[in-house]
Amino acid sequence: MDIGPKGESRPRREPLQREPRMAAQRGLSWPRRQFFAVSPVACPYIPGRAERKLIVDLAGSGGTHFYDDLSRAGFRRSHRFAYRPACRGCASCVPVRIAVERFCHTRSTRRVRNTNQDLRGGLVAARATAEQYRLFAAYQGARHGDGDMASMRYGDYRAMVEDTPVRTAIAEFRDGCGDLVAAALIDLLDDGISAVYSFYDPHQARRSLGIWSVLWLVEECRCRGQPFLYLGYWIAESPKMAYKDRFPALERLGAGGWTEFEGPSPQPSPRKRGKRVPNEIPLPRASGPPGASVLGPAAGRISDAPREGPASAGG
Repeated sequence: MDIGPKGESRPRREPLQREPRMAAQRGLSWPRRQFFAVSPVACPYIPGRAERKLIVDLAGSGGTHFYDDLSRAGFRRSHRFAYRPACRGCASCVPVRIAVERFCHTRSTRRVRNTNQDLRGGLVAARATAEQYRLFAAYQGARHGDGDMASMRYGDYRAMVEDTPVRTAIAEFRDGCGDLVAAALIDLLDDGISAVYSFYDPHQARRSLGIWSVLWLVEECRCRGQPFLYLGYWIAESPKMAYKDRFPALERLGAGGWTEFEGPSPQPSPRKRGKRVPNEIPLPRASGPPGASVLGPAAGRISDAPREGPASAGG
């Protein structure tokens, strides 16, 4: 049984038997939903570049299944919105996922697994708690003190967790004393799990808890008989995001669909005057005003997940 957005149990949907392509190519009803392109802001990952997102509201009938398809097309979720980069002249954000059936431990991941044998993980409903928030605030202060999320109060954290129109849960990880040492906000898809955001005790660097969270989610997908763990975007130029290529059985989404990850590939340089570099992956056509700010106060909190620096990833 899956955990629904309000905590209720739902019958589990069977994974799709074939790899779906972009919903527009499959004849799904994307035109019934409005996509908006937000105004460019400074890129949080690559200095000197601008970030621009394509977003769509997931609320309403059919939003859960719609989000399943969007995830396979490289979209991520923040609150009730799905989003994907649509930056002019840049295609550095590459959607990646782990193919669970092909996943085999490396010496590095085996070391992380063995170090954390005393931890116990489990899924709970998407309900914010004071215990989670204390851990979240400690993580933000230590790892991302100069970021927007470091100023989030309990109400902001609660909205990040509970403002969801899809099947969302939290994976909690506790030590032998029952103390919460790590957590991961996740979405439950029809073909796997999407890791939305993870955080952990910043004073336990030896454990490499960010990596441990991913390894646990791989096994959770395996137990559910689901083929993929979606990790968000790999960005070669960003240490915060480049660590994802260390995971075995990684796949990347490109113009030809999902393929095995074969390491860094040349990325387009910033657009020169009079020359446009197209996005690598086809995007649905945006509707609505080009600078539409439909996210309101949540706009500054659209974030990728899980954010890990190279120190914890290499632990």
